[in-house]
Amino acid sequence: MLKIERGVTRYDIMPIPPIDAHCQRFEVAPISIWVEYRLLDEAIGAAHQASQNYEGRIGPINDRGVALHVFGEPALGEPEAEFLRFDCFEEGPHYHYVSYAEQMNDMVHLDPHAHGDPLRWALECIRTRLPQMLERAGAAELATCIDQGSIEQILPLVTEAAFRVRFQHDDASIYAGALAGASKAAGTSPAAGVTGGAS
Repeated sequence: MLKIERGVTRYDIMPIPPIDAHCQRFEVAPISIWVEYRLLDEAIGAAHQASQNYEGRIGPINDRGVALHVFGEPALGEPEAEFLRFDCFEEGPHYHYVSYAEQMNDMVHLDPHAHGDPLRWALECIRTRLPQMLERAGAAELATCIDQGSIEQILPLVTEAAFRVRFQHDDASIYAGALAGASKAAGTSPAAGVTGGAS
């Protein structure tokens, strides 16, 4: 962790990558929106830190919920990268501004008392504030290419998928995939005796 300023925590470690097999993708050029249900705990966090050769302290992890990932090309023809992530978690909902170019990962916590349901809030941000948030994440060129009409058209499908996975998911499968993915990236094997679901 580097610093906390004006409600933003800037980390010097990048977020745990989404698990492809757990994501439903919605293409709406020039971006794609990925819907994922995530389970996180100390074992998954530790494996991710090992994969990044990170020796700092990022705090306790024990949460779950729907995540919305916003990907796009940093420049024309380049591989997609994640710029925004909305972690609509049960205990500590938050969102990320992500810049792999600058190795920047800024996390902003939500206040459910003020923001309401974090998933509905995140969907509304994508509908109404996506260009501004992409610019804040360092993707100004991408932000200028957003077609708000296309976003409006795809959002009902994103919303349906997000609420479906919120209530219909396999904890054991999601946890096993998340732990295996983090461990594979770290070049280790999942710890024996670690069993399903962070709560």
